[in-house]
Amino acid sequence: MSIIDTRTPDPKRLISGATGDWEIIVGLEVHAQVTSNSKLFSGASTGFGGAPNANVSLVDAAMPGMLPVINEECVKQAIRTGLGLKAEIHLRSVFDRKNYFYPDLPQGYQISQYKQPIVGEGKVVVSVGPDRQGNFEDIEVGIERLHLEQDAGKSLHDQHPTMSYVDLNRSGVALMEIVSKPDIRSADEAKAYVTKLRTIMRYLGTCDGNMDEGSLRADVNVSVRKPGGEFGTRCEIKNVNSIRFIGQAIESEARRQIAILEDGGKIDQETRLFDPVKGETRSMRSKEEAHDYRYFPDPDLLPLEFDQAYVDALAEGLPELPDQKKQRFVKEMGLSAYDASVLVAEKATADFFEKVAEGRDGKMAANWVINDLLGALNKSGKDIEETPVSAAQLGAIIDLIREGTISGKIAKDLFELVWNEGGDPRELVESRGMKQVTDTSAIEKAVDEVIAANPDKVEQAKAKPSMAGWFVGQVMKATGGKANPQAVNALVKEKLGVE
Repeated sequence: MSIIDTRTPDPKRLISGATGDWEIIVGLEVHAQVTSNSKLFSGASTGFGGAPNANVSLVDAAMPGMLPVINEECVKQAIRTGLGLKAEIHLRSVFDRKNYFYPDLPQGYQISQYKQPIVGEGKVVVSVGPDRQGNFEDIEVGIERLHLEQDAGKSLHDQHPTMSYVDLNRSGVALMEIVSKPDIRSADEAKAYVTKLRTIMRYLGTCDGNMDEGSLRADVNVSVRKPGGEFGTRCEIKNVNSIRFIGQAIESEARRQIAILEDGGKIDQETRLFDPVKGETRSMRSKEEAHDYRYFPDPDLLPLEFDQAYVDALAEGLPELPDQKKQRFVKEMGLSAYDASVLVAEKATADFFEKVAEGRDGKMAANWVINDLLGALNKSGKDIEETPVSAAQLGAIIDLIREGTISGKIAKDLFELVWNEGGDPRELVESRGMKQVTDTSAIEKAVDEVIAANPDKVEQAKAKPSMAGWFVGQVMKATGGKANPQAVNALVKEKLGVE
């Protein structure tokens, strides 16, 4: 079956070579660990960080006579993920044996799905950018399939000078392999796609997406071609475990292939590894084809069957997903598409924002969450779950501004105080004397003093009315930022006789 390529080559995505421009073609196989308490075919724990071989049942260790029993929660999680990817759910699927030998694969085969997966074709809309003008571009990445399979164990080569050890804690852990179509045309698109997948699964609660723990990793298929030409020979880069490394691996591999082709060589289809220290890929083995694995239906497992009512019941329980939430933030709260995208990127951030925005101006709440809170968290290396400023505290600061109790400048100082010391913002304003000065006579006195001290600037302001802003700044400085800015502005203009 030939693959029809419908995307027009984008000049911004092309790579320059010695003989002209080249186009990168990328397809990704993302392996996502299913969020479940026990493994796909056994009752052993899936907990991370246990002692080596502490979470291994007789089934996981492939002891003679042990039979696999499907974990229904893993099936539900795969269906939920398929629904979140707007994909076709197959009411009948089959588990197969994928035969290959590896020291950390006790059975000598992996139970997976081949011709009849649980989830079929779907799609993900990915925002790529921003470009130099601050614009984002939405692209659609097709999903080929999602299938369930069991993970292998882990070989440890650094525990002994002459031997390798095997830890089977991961053996039998449920994975969802999400296979994309070759719709991705750059490293940035690939990174945005994996980020979007992780976000969707975190919203659904089907995978925690913790790449540092191995819960999410990707096999990256890369080829290059002349723009609009036939697909080239692809190489697969195995087990890339960070979004940054995915981008680096694609760039490195594409340039390697371009150099070979421009030198008159040809690309050998093979499996490669990415070395993040050297920033390059290296050969691992020649690429296997499906027939090399001798797939056949697992004789110990019946076909997996359920009805549409089962799928519909799971669909009804799905949460609001990031794209839906983004649309709601733009439509109902008046946020820009960019601000909404930032807020929905992590479910915890979106939930925090909604608590802050409840009963308040959405744009103002978004500004404080994005610019002040997320900025401070990023600077201190914390994430939203570790924030020293709660949603209630940030909401109280916004309320104090809206009521006119404090100015925007004082609010910044108050935020820093709450961040460092905690406490009720209202009580801090009272106890620290941070209330905004709204007494017109007191403000007028400060304005008069600034004007009297700067007669030369007064003359300049009469010729150039925009100079009034300088006087406003001086008055705010003189009052420690406590004067009401609107009142100061009005009085300065009145005193100077400018509009």
